[in-house]
Amino acid sequence: MTEVCFTLNGAPVTLAAPPTTTLLDWLRETRRLTGTKEGCNEGDCGACTVMVTDANGTRALNACILFLPQLAGKAVRTVEGVAAPDGRLHPVQQAMIDHHGSQCGFCTPGIVMSLAVAHLQGRRDHDDVLAGNLCRCTGYAPIIRAAEAAAAAPVPDWMDDRAHVAATAQTADALADWYVANADATLIAGATDVGLWVTKGLRDLSPVAFIAGIEELRRIEVGAEEIRIGACATLAELHRAVAPLHPDFGELLRRYGSEQVRAAATVGGNIANGSPIGDSPPPLIALGATLHLRRGATRRSLPLEDFFLDYGRQDRAPGEFVEAVSFPRQADRLRVYKLSKRFDQDISAVCGALNVVVSDGNVQAARIAFGGMAGIPKRAAHVEAALIGQPWTPATVAAALPAFAQDFNPLSDMRASAGYRLTAARNMLRRYFHEDQGTPARVLAVAP
Repeated sequence: MTEVCFTLNGAPVTLAAPPTTTLLDWLRETRRLTGTKEGCNEGDCGACTVMVTDANGTRALNACILFLPQLAGKAVRTVEGVAAPDGRLHPVQQAMIDHHGSQCGFCTPGIVMSLAVAHLQGRRDHDDVLAGNLCRCTGYAPIIRAAEAAAAAPVPDWMDDRAHVAATAQTADALADWYVANADATLIAGATDVGLWVTKGLRDLSPVAFIAGIEELRRIEVGAEEIRIGACATLAELHRAVAPLHPDFGELLRRYGSEQVRAAATVGGNIANGSPIGDSPPPLIALGATLHLRRGATRRSLPLEDFFLDYGRQDRAPGEFVEAVSFPRQADRLRVYKLSKRFDQDISAVCGALNVVVSDGNVQAARIAFGGMAGIPKRAAHVEAALIGQPWTPATVAAALPAFAQDFNPLSDMRASAGYRLTAARNMLRRYFHEDQGTPARVLAVAP
């Protein structure tokens, strides 16, 4: 059992529960706060969305894959706590009524929570805000109209939970010492992947350590020569850091999961789980990223692409954890192409990241990496070799295309066939060249 203290709808809570008890289960089964719904129970549908405030601000998160110890020192607000204590409705709630944004009502609490967080943040990009709330029985239009109608209303004073946030003292040194002694433990940061091990796989993860609160591991440093991203920086924080430098990387991250997922998922988790379809490794590899690992007091660094050995295998010793990832500051030549069946919140069939440096009409350097094309995120070494030193022309691109078959032997699965993946990867190189020549090729740019 783990003791956790946090604030729920303005009231302090202290509880003891197994460490992998989810907030959703506790709310519904112990507190009987059943406004927060269970839909997919894997962080996709948004029916369980809650508001969480800590020292880094307020976020919308999925309660179904949020473990109770992740809430230590934070303030949680559910749909029951959005209205004022005297019953006055939040502007979002009133707008949803006025614009007929609810029908059966099952999805409405999560939508209200997503919009309430956006309202507090002053955001108007409602399509992005709601991309993680998939169930919408009234359709999109009434909900968007409600969001627009509520946007100009002032934030109610009862929604300010900053005074309820408490500091937590966790250090990377303490983690390093503990993990060496408990090398079989599960490290949990955002739990957007690990959470499913519990809710879907019914796995016992003990012993566990919750590390997202270690501020040393959350730091993002944008220097003149290098960008360094702490392992516990969220993908939302990564987006804010890299989008001004590499807009295509930023656009990829905008499509990664949902607001709720990006606000919890961490850079280190997306790397350390070794998924062949994790979206952040290909662009990081294309940027020449270095991975920084720590075991006890010992630190080592290696090229990010060398960390992935085979499907499910990484170059990480027992008791060793990802501390940060860094890449050189550079002129933006990066393009990232995510191919998936759905534009928002979908797993990539192929994710291609291409970074080709051209000088005086010749290819001086090339770093090209793909996800979904092998059992690991992988560089296209033969394709790179076919480009480097050659004139940057359609003929050079065409001559490099056969090299894809030397670099990749993709699998066929429910997302795409092997042949489709290989063709798509080749077309991404063609697309890169044509975009570099100024030809519009983006769906959002060329679609009527």
